[in-house]
This record gives sequence, structure tokens and C-alpha cells, in this order.
Amino acid sequence: MTLRTYKGIAPKLGAGVYIDASSVLVGDIELAADVSIWPLVAARGDVNYIRIGARTNIQDGSVLHLSRPSKGKPAGSPLIIGEDVTVGHKVMLHGCTLGNRILIGMGAIVMDDVIVEDDVIIGAGSLVPPGKRLASGYLYVGSPAKQARALTEAEFAFLKESAVNYVQLKDEYLAEV
Repeated sequence: MTLRTYKGIAPKLGAGVYIDASSVLVGDIELAADVSIWPLVAARGDVNYIRIGARTNIQDGSVLHLSRPSKGKPAGSPLIIGEDVTVGHKVMLHGCTLGNRILIGMGAIVMDDVIVEDDVIIGAGSLVPPGKRLASGYLYVGSPAKQARALTEAEFAFLKESAVNYVQLKDEYLAEV
């Protein structure tokens, strides 16, 4: 794995974290317990910070970044990801806040100052434009993303199941090292 310090700040890893050797994490990044970072993920905590909650998985080729503080926005836009979140392949997350038990489909883009409440699915290829708030309990699809329908009971259950599956998978990878 490649962990890089930026301005004297290095990524901090919780217990049981798995980071693939091809991924790069730079600067002010904190990963809680049982987080998994899969191949070719790039995460830059350079001009702000990244926080990732327990049992969250960031899948292959995803990019995580943020926005720096400015005159009009003194705090900038950090990237905050809750617990039990599944971030699909090639997702781009930029300066947004994600709640718990979220699934973000492959190739989706979630922009600055978006707030995604708990228990949400964002469909593959969707674009969530800056400043949008996605309410809990719904599927969102499209570009720009729109609320499509309420989640089913099976989808609510799958949100937690997906996170558990990735914890098991990362444990298998860690056992091989």
C-alpha cells in the first residue's frame, strides 16, 4: 500500500483495515475499523480532510477528493463517508457527506456539498450535482440524479449485507498477506 504524508499529516488506519498495494492515500485521511480500499483507489486528503466510517468499502478505481477552504466557504468541502457504505467501481466522490448504509453504483459522481442521508442507493452512472440533498430511503438515478422510487425491504437489507460481504472479503485478503 502507498500511504503518503502531506504537510506532516499521514493517513490514520483503524483496526482491521485493508488497503490494496496499488492504491494511494495522501494526507489527512482517517479510516475507521474494517474499512477496505480496493485496487487503484486514489484518495487525497491534501487541501481538506477525508473521514471514512467503519465497514465501508471503496472499490476499484474510485477517486476521493475534496475542496479547499476559500473566502466564500471558510471550511471548504471535506469528504465524510459514514458506516457500512459500499462505493462501487470507478466512483468519484468530491467534497460530499455520505450517511450510513449507502450503495453508490459503478461510475457514479457525487459532487461538492452533496448530503446523502442514511439508507440510500445511487444508481450506476448517476451524477449528483453540487449542493443536492438525497433523502433517506430512496433510489436515485440519472444525470442529474433524481429520486426514482422508495427502496424495497430487500434493498434495505442488502445495504447492510453488502458491507458485511466486503468485511469478509477483506479479511480473506488480509489472511493471505
